[in-house]
Amino acid sequence: MVFYPVSIVNQSIKLETNSKNIHQELIDRCRQNDRNAQFELYKIYYKPMYNTSFRILNNSAEAEDVMQESFLTAFGKLDSYTGEGSFAGWLRRIVVNNSIDQLKKRAVNLSLDDIRNQPAEEESTENHHSIDYKIAEIKAALQELPDEHRIIISLFLFEGYDHDEISQILKISNNTSRTRYSRARKKLLYVLSEQRSIKMFHPN
Repeated sequence: MVFYPVSIVNQSIKLETNSKNIHQELIDRCRQNDRNAQFELYKIYYKPMYNTSFRILNNSAEAEDVMQESFLTAFGKLDSYTGEGSFAGWLRRIVVNNSIDQLKKRAVNLSLDDIRNQPAEEESTENHHSIDYKIAEIKAALQELPDEHRIIISLFLFEGYDHDEISQILKISNNTSRTRYSRARKKLLYVLSEQRSIKMFHPN
């Protein structure tokens, strides 16, 4: 099953990578504790970083707190940013990690030890007809998923991390990451189909 929105998201990631360090002058000024530069950088990245956190936490207040905390962390650790990758990617990793930490504070079990040693499920070979779900529909359906499913879908589908990176972020095995994604994707497709059925019978 192919999600067209994935290509859209991946294209944006590639564009971001190709235009990395376009705000290097602002970053350099932030290293000198220039408050105006910090505010400018904040305005540029506030919305996408908030969206990243919200997709993981599904809570606007917590996402706002995490986003604020992440910028403070980033400004305090700018010397560790080498410029080898995009600043947005570096900042997003901080936001993702802080969002995961916030979930842990809710006592959410992210390890899924019960499936840690199970082999990853094979990709389905049945009908690979493309279903053109709009991004807005996917985001709406995402909010209906349990935390563990929402996180894996968000990291893989919207943030562009591969399973090796996700396994490091969530501290799980690569197989567990693949298994969780496979199960989460099936759940997401089910929610999407239910939403479309409701719209069909109740268009208003």
